[in-house]
Amino acid sequence: MKDLSEKVRSVLERLEEVEKLMVDPAVLSDRRRAKEVGGEYKHLRSVAELGRPYLEMWEGRLEAQELLASGDPDLRELAEAELAEAEEKLPGMGDELELLLVPKDPDDDRDLILEVRAGTGGDEAGLFAADLYRMYQRHAERHGWKMEVMSFTEGIVGGLKEVIVAIRGEGAFGRLRFESGVHRVQRVPATESSGRIHTSAASVAVLPEVEEVDVEMDENDLRIDVYRSSGPGGQSVNTTDSAVRITHEPTGLVVSCQDEKSQHKNKAKALKILAARLYDLRKAEQEAEISAARRDMVGSGDRSAKIRTYNYPQGRITDHRISMTLYNLPAFMEGDMDEMLDALRLGYRASLLAAEQA
Repeated sequence: MKDLSEKVRSVLERLEEVEKLMVDPAVLSDRRRAKEVGGEYKHLRSVAELGRPYLEMWEGRLEAQELLASGDPDLRELAEAELAEAEEKLPGMGDELELLLVPKDPDDDRDLILEVRAGTGGDEAGLFAADLYRMYQRHAERHGWKMEVMSFTEGIVGGLKEVIVAIRGEGAFGRLRFESGVHRVQRVPATESSGRIHTSAASVAVLPEVEEVDVEMDENDLRIDVYRSSGPGGQSVNTTDSAVRITHEPTGLVVSCQDEKSQHKNKAKALKILAARLYDLRKAEQEAEISAARRDMVGSGDRSAKIRTYNYPQGRITDHRISMTLYNLPAFMEGDMDEMLDALRLGYRASLLAAEQA
């Protein structure tokens, strides 16, 4: 059995320090610093909630061992009972603590930008992409998060080609970060008269929303084109050059926005999406340099990788990264995703722990 007591004591000491920082005027006046301290506080507090009872039981176990060694017959029965309880509970508590002690990704507390695109499968792929978008809308509502549409391109009636939205709320990115990848659906399309099951797909990208201080963009690297909006929206949208396309020439990343009537608003949204994509790209490059093992879990993050299958005839959802299957497809598509998302986060932290111990 590993002795985690010293690590727990260190956490409790750091928690006291961070609690003082939480009310420090110098920290409170610095929005970015205050957010960092707040994130650290929440992480330390979650560790302390389990760490304190673990430490108490660990110390009780040592005391019980000392009592047994003393040979006092009057205390022997009490010491044996306390020792037996500690031997039973400490291993499980220790395993849970080790997972909690894995350093938290600072991006987990960020808001996010979600992109859903129709993939292979024709019209059915567009309908499935719309279903996924609605699923994330419902999940956001369950958690009290706010959504803002950044860009929306319609497909056939009821479907979509692409949607990009900002989701803002506590822990949003940390919960949805593992949704990035290819989602596959198996079902009988509404347009299929023979009742034959089709397979189609949609891709999802989840990017942490970043602030200007997080990503430096040289204006000389940006090519900004304006053009007349081509999608639906009425005359006020389609008769002016309000649409904006921004190309980041060093990377080739291109972002277009045309939903707003104002060219200025479209440009602001496009720059926000571009900043998130650049941040995600650079972070992926850094992680690749540090350790491939840290990307093993829930796939490499490669959005060309199939991550999940939604099988309508059998009413099941299977996540291929953690080999988890649930048989609650209707509820899942209504945003009841917590069981799957919790398992993905736990698997990720376990993979980080294994990488650190390797």
